[in-house]
Amino acid sequence: MSKDKTPHDHLWEMIKDIRFGMLTHRHADGGLHAHPLTTQNKELGQKGVLYFFVSKRTEVGQRLRNDGNVNVSYSDPHKDHYVSITGTARVSEDMDAKQRLFNPMAKAWFPGGASDPDLELVEVQITGAEYWDVKESKPTQLFKMAAAAVSGQRPTMGEHKEVAV
Repeated sequence: MSKDKTPHDHLWEMIKDIRFGMLTHRHADGGLHAHPLTTQNKELGQKGVLYFFVSKRTEVGQRLRNDGNVNVSYSDPHKDHYVSITGTARVSEDMDAKQRLFNPMAKAWFPGGASDPDLELVEVQITGAEYWDVKESKPTQLFKMAAAAVSGQRPTMGEHKEVAV
């Protein structure tokens, strides 16, 4: 991580170009259930809130109203970026936020725009995050793994950090 960037900034840099996050919540039967959702943020902001649009025709909003404890995970294997975010989700009817976040891609799912009666805005207040950012090239990673297999010592690759938000 750059000395100029805070862990918060680095977290956003890692996820901003990943199109889908997997939002995991508690299902009615007690099990965990995950949905691929498009992150609507243009920035993370100092409050550390992620935004997603969901359909009222799905159970997601109701499940989050019953239990807002969630995990959102992001993965970019090409860049070796892996992020796990813990937070509290809530369904919001904030029309200003819906209008600010609405974009042409969302229109495919919600043709009525930001005021589409089927649109729910999910806000995830980040409470913590963990990331793995491997900076070594693939050949270097393979070399380190081979050396570790021979030496019996774990390879050291990239940066792993827990972030409190």
